[in-house]
Amino acid sequence: MSATRVLATLWKFIRRFEARVLIGLILVAGALWTFLNIGGEMAEGETQAIDARIIVALRTPGNLHDPIGSKTVEEAVRDITALGGTTMVAVVTLVAVLAFAFHRKYRHAAVMGGAVLLAWASSQTTKALYARPRPDLVPHEVAVYSGSFPSGHSTLSAACYLTIAMLVASLETRRRTKALVYGLACVILTGVGFSRVYLGVHFPSDVLAGWVLGATWALVGWLVLRSWRAPVRGRDD
Repeated sequence: MSATRVLATLWKFIRRFEARVLIGLILVAGALWTFLNIGGEMAEGETQAIDARIIVALRTPGNLHDPIGSKTVEEAVRDITALGGTTMVAVVTLVAVLAFAFHRKYRHAAVMGGAVLLAWASSQTTKALYARPRPDLVPHEVAVYSGSFPSGHSTLSAACYLTIAMLVASLETRRRTKALVYGLACVILTGVGFSRVYLGVHFPSDVLAGWVLGATWALVGWLVLRSWRAPVRGRDD
């Protein structure tokens, strides 16, 4: 194939998609590179020192069995961590899918379910591949059963709540509402990520990688929605 034909084919590809979609593809590639980079640094032990310092900093000086803060704070953090658990995310996802389907937003419903399901599958797969043990610096404040990297709670919360925010924002015309839903999503996933480190069940690098992985699937969902838009605006059936 000549250079001219290659350039012509590339130009047709570029014209076929919106600039935003192309930027989204670049962001997805960047997010995947970031995830792999964090995983590589973790595997080489480069993150171990900062991970350990942060976990210990969240414990009472001289007593690693006691997280900083009162018992009320500890119970609140346990409640927050549940927002990223498989059961809670499954319930939130099911409600969101049914709500979108009820309003005949079938594409939104499919994207919602697909993004969270793929986030869960990728989290389980990468946990098995990296096989990082859980932190043993401090006692775990909640039960854990799987590998440490990446944080499944962080992955699922990022994928679930960012995807909901993205889908709601795609139907909303007011910028304040868009900013509100994204802001709430970020508050939830930040709280869940912090709770995993506070409870001693994840290293900070696990949480960071989980956020990146979950956000990647939310971004993929956005790309799918942009490329799969209804031909008639306001109609999605």
